[in-house]
Amino acid sequence: MAIYPNKLKEVLDGLIIYVPEAAQLKTIYEQQLAKDNATPFPFWAKIWPAAKAMSSFLKSEPHWIAGKRVLEIGAGIGLPSFLIGNQTQEIIISDHAPEAVALIEKNIEHLGLTNTKAMCLDWNNFPETINGETILLSDINYAPEQFEALIHLIKKFIAEGANIIIATPQRIMATPFVKAIQPFVKRTVLQMAEDSNQDDNFKQKIDISILILSAQSV
Repeated sequence: MAIYPNKLKEVLDGLIIYVPEAAQLKTIYEQQLAKDNATPFPFWAKIWPAAKAMSSFLKSEPHWIAGKRVLEIGAGIGLPSFLIGNQTQEIIISDHAPEAVALIEKNIEHLGLTNTKAMCLDWNNFPETINGETILLSDINYAPEQFEALIHLIKKFIAEGANIIIATPQRIMATPFVKAIQPFVKRTVLQMAEDSNQDDNFKQKIDISILILSAQSV
């Protein structure tokens, strides 16, 4: 497991958490890649616009998470969960990358959250016993080879009665994924979110779609 140095930073709406040091991330990754060319790039180590859009949406419509059992999958740094965690009954913040989960655990301790748990979970082999009333998915539909497993998991949660909130950039390659889940989409909200590099030297606004999925009317 690669160790990426981190620092405390205000990320959104006054939330201060540990985030990876951008200046060192690329160097450390290249060193790891030289040792093992199968080392995956740590995409989890950036706060993506979809996570910001998800956070803004949940702030404006807290009824989706207030007092509920919440599960975030593919969370990366876990921005949405950390912003709303103290409003939930309980929340699981998960990612498949052990490095991400280690950082999530550090931020749980830093924030003193007692209703929050970090878990290393892979949507390709998801435990049947892990569920929630509201499922959060930010920017997860970026790899077509992962669509089948994701769609299967989404259908499982819907069958169990969960509400699912997906925040996604408007990618052409994600069209098959969106078409597959369209029968369950009860509402779509367009959010603007800021994209920036890790040093905040370059910023732009992009459109993020918030998709609310459920077997029921919402």
